[in-house]
Amino acid sequence: MGTEGARGAEHLRRLQLDELLEELQVRVDAARGTRDRVHNLLEAVLSVGRGLELPQVLRGIVEAAVELVDCEYGALGVIAEHQKLSQFVPVGVSEERQRLIGHLPEGHGVLGELIRHPKALRLRELSDHPSSYGFPPHHPPMHSFLGVPIRVRDEVFGNLYLAEKHGQREFDVEDEAVLQALAVAAGIAVENARLYQETRDRQRWMEATAEVTRRLLSGADEEPVVRLIVEHARRILSADLGLLTLPVEGGDEVRVALAVGTDAEIHSGLVLPRQGSFAGAAFAAAGPVTSLDIGTDPRASAGPPRWQGLGPAVAVPMTAAGETRGVVLLARAEGRPGFTGTETAPLLAFAGQAALAMELAERRRDAEQIALLEDRDRIARDLHDLAIQRLFATGMTLQSVVRLVHHPEATERLLHAVDDLDETIKIIRSTIFGLRAREGTPQGLRLRAVQVVEDAKLALGFTPALRMEGLVDTEVSDPVADDAVAVLGEALSNVARHAHARSADVRILVAEGELALTVTDDGRGIPDGARRSGLANLAERAAKRGGALHLVTPPTGGTRLSWRVPLREGG
Repeated sequence: MGTEGARGAEHLRRLQLDELLEELQVRVDAARGTRDRVHNLLEAVLSVGRGLELPQVLRGIVEAAVELVDCEYGALGVIAEHQKLSQFVPVGVSEERQRLIGHLPEGHGVLGELIRHPKALRLRELSDHPSSYGFPPHHPPMHSFLGVPIRVRDEVFGNLYLAEKHGQREFDVEDEAVLQALAVAAGIAVENARLYQETRDRQRWMEATAEVTRRLLSGADEEPVVRLIVEHARRILSADLGLLTLPVEGGDEVRVALAVGTDAEIHSGLVLPRQGSFAGAAFAAAGPVTSLDIGTDPRASAGPPRWQGLGPAVAVPMTAAGETRGVVLLARAEGRPGFTGTETAPLLAFAGQAALAMELAERRRDAEQIALLEDRDRIARDLHDLAIQRLFATGMTLQSVVRLVHHPEATERLLHAVDDLDETIKIIRSTIFGLRAREGTPQGLRLRAVQVVEDAKLALGFTPALRMEGLVDTEVSDPVADDAVAVLGEALSNVARHAHARSADVRILVAEGELALTVTDDGRGIPDGARRSGLANLAERAAKRGGALHLVTPPTGGTRLSWRVPLREGG
């Protein structure tokens, strides 16, 4: 028995030693696994901290989390100011499946639970949570779930979501601790990326403001500078569409004076009511307005459907000296991040500085106009005091010579020369009246037509050619001139809204007791079935004065509008 007892004791010691060795091996493996995981965590922290471009940083965070915790799917949701997801960065779901799923999450269900309660959430089965209401069609199945908030200082920037732990039914406490550690590093990386982006954007805004101010004050045309304003804003904030909307004088409407980017031709030239237009909301608010989906926003319901494929939008007023001169509207493609307060603030300041530069440029033009009018006064005085008097004296001399000439043909030629001098004196007097016209005093048709053409330049994108012949100011009465100005404005507005023309020609002719106004463009013509309410108004104005409106398509294409009326009633 003694020998057997010794053998038994020896066997027991070997078993205990084997168990100790196995336990030691497990602990060694666990320590090695912990060491490797800590090493991987440090690598992930260093990886997400290297980036400076925010989109790349966000994707890098999700990719690091998926690899570190060893799961199938991951995503990062950025929280907007109104507690919804303004951006969603998924990993593990193919682009084709994303297109099939459609609209990205906005922060409902379990994803919204983390927004409402920003603390770690670990689930064995997603569908068992009270906030869960299933997945949209084509969404991959998901069961296990782990989510943690990402904080930037005291602000919850967004949430990190993981799903489908590899090889296990659920995420464990260690996974949660690792992901929370990564979230802390992610918060620092996001803050660095945002600071870098803000610094870079601030430099871009300063350069853009300096260029706009320099061009306006140097005397450049306003239309290309306005386009430059919209282009700068669209480029700096990475928008897909940029619009400049101006108030319609004397009405409760706004007009899209400039459109750049996606489907710009649909927006250009639109006249919309302030109530029901997104730009009108910015006019009313006298401050910036934002939307995550402009296509469904009730503030953008007026006008034809034109927001397809677009989502986030922002509109800011261009305000200077208490006056809103216009609204800059930017929109991004559907699915892209919304406009944040950090982006909107410099955009508002840029729009205000651009408005101030436009006002200073306008005052400079006013000063130049005053100088020009003073010069015109001098020219008018010289024409009246010198040229007309000398022509009149020459005419009197010729008339006195007529009785001394006995040849009939010579007499006829002298009388014809006297008539030509009288006609020249009339033309010079008409020119003097035009030169002496002042703002606030009744202006002749000549200057009013020039002003209408200048006002239409921004909407058209080019300056129409203008020719005037005859005694435009002296022969055309004020009522007829009023109608002619209204007709010209409506005709050029139609060209801007419907013709898509690259050039236009305006001719005003006063001859043989008639005023003829012709507007010709090289656009696409008037399509069959198009509304003609505006043309009916023009025809009615002509008919009331005994004239007529004619609309033809020249052989070279485009449209020619001819409006003719007699200068005297019953003429």
